[in-house]
Amino acid sequence: MGDWYRQEILDPGKQPLLFLLLGFLGAFLFIRLSVRMIRAEVSWWPNNVTPGGLHIHHVVFGVVFMIISGLGLASPVGGRHPWADIAAALFGIGTALVLDEFALILHLRDVYWSEEGRLSVDTVVLGAAVCGLLLLGAVPFGADEASADGEPVSGWSYASVVAVNAGFALAALSKGKAFTGLLGMLVPLFAVIGALRLARPGSPWARARYPAGSRKAERARAREERDGWQRRLRIRVYDAIAGKPSAP
Repeated sequence: MGDWYRQEILDPGKQPLLFLLLGFLGAFLFIRLSVRMIRAEVSWWPNNVTPGGLHIHHVVFGVVFMIISGLGLASPVGGRHPWADIAAALFGIGTALVLDEFALILHLRDVYWSEEGRLSVDTVVLGAAVCGLLLLGAVPFGADEASADGEPVSGWSYASVVAVNAGFALAALSKGKAFTGLLGMLVPLFAVIGALRLARPGSPWARARYPAGSRKAERARAREERDGWQRRLRIRVYDAIAGKPSAP
């Protein structure tokens, strides 16, 4: 196990990224446990931070942690052990606190326990997935695939691979496929799948290419309204981890 950790994590310089992921996941799970305990009005659990009656959301602490860790990573000792690991873990903690209230930042109002607040959980899941893929060695837009048998290739080869994969990712995003589009930036197969699938209603692609009343527009609407097992499973997992949203 020690040899594996040294070969896969230490030698490639991935330990700060691992600490970032662990800090990210740990902070998200802790803050969700905390807010659920507060929501349940558990008497022995600390309540919200409200100095002078002002409710300070945890996104504020997340921003502070990200600033401190960013300055630490950019400092002369930022690349040295153990400071790089500590700063990366702190950055992961801050990122989790910020993304957990991403919906609040987007809407500029407290939608934490509403259906709109689900967007925060989506961004946390996406952030964890991207970090995990980077830890596994994924390269943005599949640039490493331009190499043939480890031999150096021309800049045009890299540019063509990146351009093609970026095109698929942009197509997926324009179809409203946020998960497949963003993950496709690291794993091109996701981008290809998202680009080939039917666009979601209201997405830029659907508005431009699916005229009202057309067959594709109706298929996209029917698929969006379909309550498939994937959606039910995602909702159950989200409810278990993050708590159920309030009734509308």
